[in-house]
Amino acid sequence: MADLKFGINLLPHQWQDVVRVEELGYDSAWTSEHIFFYFPTFDVLTALAAMAAKTERITLGTAVMLLPLRPAALAAKEIASVDIISEGRLILGIGVGGEYPKEFEAVGVPVKERGARTTEALEVIKKLYTEDQVTFDGRFTKLDGVTLMPKPKQPGGPPMWVAGRSEAAMKRAGRLADGYMPYLFSPDRFRDGLAKTREYAEKAGRDPGQITGAIYQFVAIADTYEKAKPIAAKELQMRYQQPFENLVDRYAVMGNADDCAGRLAEYADAGVEHFILVPLASSYSDYMTHVETYASDIIPKLRK
Repeated sequence: MADLKFGINLLPHQWQDVVRVEELGYDSAWTSEHIFFYFPTFDVLTALAAMAAKTERITLGTAVMLLPLRPAALAAKEIASVDIISEGRLILGIGVGGEYPKEFEAVGVPVKERGARTTEALEVIKKLYTEDQVTFDGRFTKLDGVTLMPKPKQPGGPPMWVAGRSEAAMKRAGRLADGYMPYLFSPDRFRDGLAKTREYAEKAGRDPGQITGAIYQFVAIADTYEKAKPIAAKELQMRYQQPFENLVDRYAVMGNADDCAGRLAEYADAGVEHFILVPLASSYSDYMTHVETYASDIIPKLRK
């Protein structure tokens, strides 16, 4: 497990904590976005640009960027800008959203079109990053001989990892992306999902070995498994607006440091190469305490 990578997902208002995340030796720092949601959020690319200015080494990622909420050409411009500002340290985690339909209504995007818009946007962005004088006649995007300047720092653009739990997300990742990054998966389901994604890549004539296996993984650390479980259930219910008491055992990593390391090892055995750890703390003030504990007590057990 020596090649495993570990990142931390920061809440938007924690963007300055990225300095400490980098000091602790994490490989990556991530944050998410919504226009409107159940709790406060930032624009994800603005937050990452600010994080880039405060850091030197750490990879910065979107977990996730809601790609269908933006015109594809605008998204391409914004992503390229942040990749340049960060000196090529960006990974683009992409999701279709849909948990909060009012944000789709607000920008005039029918929520039922989110999958098709995301797939087309991935195609458009790739063309804009690799070609000049791009012409594209799609369902949602029309381009007539345009060239994006400047192009991203990373040749061909930042790696794109598709998030999601559906078969459509696996197909999208296999055909068009560089990684698959689901959430709320058990180790067995992750293994199956990554295998399907790589099958789709092979069918598309791509190298399946080039698909990175990543997971957006909720973690609740406490003295015991029993103490961690209600904290995890409460936090996930707030985030997803549904009961989680009967789901956390399957999907969350919980317990003391040994419990958490053991469960994360199961995910690594299932094919996870890059963990985006999402602390489920009982209060925001405890969030960075958990981040410190992961770095000192959990990750070293997995890097051995």
